[in-house]
Amino acid sequence: MPRPLFVVMIVVAAFCGAQSGAPVTPKATLDIPWNRFRDWTETESALKAIRGAWPSLVTLESIGESVEGRTLWLATLADRDGVPLNERPGMWIDANVHGNEVQGTEACLYTLWWLCEERARNPRVAALLKRVVFYILPSQNPDGRDWWFKGPNTTHSSRTGKKPLDEDRDGRFDEDGPDDLDGDGSITQMWKRVPKDGTHIEDPDDPRILRAVRPGQSGTWVYLGQEGIDNDGDGEVNEDGPGGYDMNRNWPSDWQPNWIQGGAGDYPLSYPETRAIADAILARPNIAGVQSYHNNGGMILRGPGSKDFGDYPSRDLEVYDALGKAGEEMLPFYKYMIIWKDLYSVHGGFVNWTYEGLGIVSFTNELWNPGQYTGRMSERGIPGSRMSEKERLEWDDRLELGARFAPRKEIDHPKWGKIEVGGWKKDTDRVPPPFMLEELCHRNMAFTLYQAESLPEVRFGDVTTTSAGEGLWRVRVELRNDRLTPSRTARARDKRIGRPDVVACTVDGGRIVAGGVVVGGPNRESVEWVEDRPQRIVLSGGVPGRGRVRMEWLIASPKEPQVRWRYTSEKAGTLER
Repeated sequence: MPRPLFVVMIVVAAFCGAQSGAPVTPKATLDIPWNRFRDWTETESALKAIRGAWPSLVTLESIGESVEGRTLWLATLADRDGVPLNERPGMWIDANVHGNEVQGTEACLYTLWWLCEERARNPRVAALLKRVVFYILPSQNPDGRDWWFKGPNTTHSSRTGKKPLDEDRDGRFDEDGPDDLDGDGSITQMWKRVPKDGTHIEDPDDPRILRAVRPGQSGTWVYLGQEGIDNDGDGEVNEDGPGGYDMNRNWPSDWQPNWIQGGAGDYPLSYPETRAIADAILARPNIAGVQSYHNNGGMILRGPGSKDFGDYPSRDLEVYDALGKAGEEMLPFYKYMIIWKDLYSVHGGFVNWTYEGLGIVSFTNELWNPGQYTGRMSERGIPGSRMSEKERLEWDDRLELGARFAPRKEIDHPKWGKIEVGGWKKDTDRVPPPFMLEELCHRNMAFTLYQAESLPEVRFGDVTTTSAGEGLWRVRVELRNDRLTPSRTARARDKRIGRPDVVACTVDGGRIVAGGVVVGGPNRESVEWVEDRPQRIVLSGGVPGRGRVRMEWLIASPKEPQVRWRYTSEKAGTLER
C-alpha cells in the first residue's frame, strides 16, 4: 500500500473512533486534583463535596472530636439498595494516625471519590458497592495533620496529637518547640562557619553537602542542631514541642506503659480520638477487613507487633500471605512484612488491636519509598532505605529542579550570632512529590479494594434429602464461601471474639431428631452431632475462605420434609433458604 494512503487511513480511523467511540478517560462528575496535599479545612471541603455529588452513596457523620475540637469525620459508602448495610461485610479504611503521614488521607479521599466516579461505568465497582460497605475515616489525627501544614516542622515532626505534655518535666507544657528562624515554614539545620577546628567541611563536588571531617582533619563548619532557640532557658533546644505522644501506641492489645513503650498514654484509649474510633468500630461488628495507611518505607505490614505474642493461626496466615503477596505485585518497591520481625516492636498498635483484639484481617501500608522516586530499589534491596545526601540532591535537581531543598541562608541567632540555616523542607523524604501522588493513591487503593473483594461471600450450596427408613429422613445442606477471607477468623474462633456463625433449622410437619456438622473427606465422612438443641448449629469457625461447611439433620416425618434454614453471621450477613 502506498505510504500516503496508509497515513490517510490511520487519520480517518482515528477521527471516526473519536467521533463514535466512548472517551478513553470520561469527564469526571466531580473534578478533584490529586497532585496536591490538603490541609484540614480543605480535607473537610473535599469530603463534603463528594457527599454532595453522590448523596445516595455517601453519608458523613461525626464519631467524635479531637483534642483541639476538630471533627472526626467517618464516611460510609455503599449502594443502599438490597441487603441492609449492617448485614454486609464491612471494609474499614483510615489514615493519618501520625499527623505528618499526610498522603494516607489523600488515599482515603481518592478511594471515596474513585469508587463513586466508577460505579456507573465499571461493573466490578457496582457489584462491590452492592455487596460491601466501606467505612472511611480520612484522618485519625486531624490536629497533628493541620499542624504539619500550618506549623514549622521537620521532615519527621508533627507525628503526635496536640494534647499538651510536659516532656522535659519542668512544670511547663509545650514551651520549647522548634523555631522557624528564617520564616520558610520548615525546620531545617543550623550551621556556623568557623576559621578552624570545625567538625564539618563542604563536599568538593557539591558545597550544599557538609561532611564530617576525618580524624586529624580540621573543618570549617560546626553543626548546631535543628532550627531553634532555648525558649525556656534550660540549656536545651526544642526539647518540649507540641504534644509528644503517639496514638498508635494507645490501643488495647498488648498496650504497655510509657516507660516501656514511649508515647503510650496513661492507659489504653486514653485520648479522645482513639476512644471515639474504638467506639465506632465496636459499633460495627460487620467490619471484616481493615487498612490503616501510614508512611513511609513502602511496606505492607501485618502483626504481631511484638515477638512475645507468637505467630498468628495458620488458617489466618494463609489469608494474610495471599493478600500480602498480591500487594507486592500491585505496589512496586513495596515489601510484605511482619511488624516486630521486619520493622520494630510496637505495643498497643491499631492494627494489632483490630486483629488480635477483634479478629479482623488488618494491614498497615507504609506509603512511599525512594525506589518509587528513582525507579530502582536501594543497593541493599530494602524498601525505605534512605538514599545518600548526594543521591537525594541529584534526584531533586533532576526531577524537580531543586524545589525540595532550601539552600543555606545567613541569619542572626540570639546565642550563636551569625549562622546559616538550610536543608530539606518538611514536604520531602516521608511524602511523595506532588507529581507522583495520584499513582500512589491509586495503587494503594487498588490493593485495599483487592482485600475488600476478598471479604466473605457465603451462599447455600447443594441440598440432598434421602430416606433413612422408618419415617426418618437424612437432610444435608452446605454453605459455601467463594472468597478468600473466612466468615470468622481463627483468631476470633480461638478467643471467642464476637458472635459465632449460626445455622437455624425449622421443619414443617416434622421433628428434628439430631443435627451436626459433616467432617472428613470422601469415604471417611462422619457427623459431629450437637449434644442439645439440634435445630441450631453453631459454626465457631465460620465458613472457611474458598471453602465450605456441610451440615446434616435427621428429621422424623411421615413424608419428605419441608425444611427452612437461616444462616446468620456478623461478617457475612444473613441468608435464608
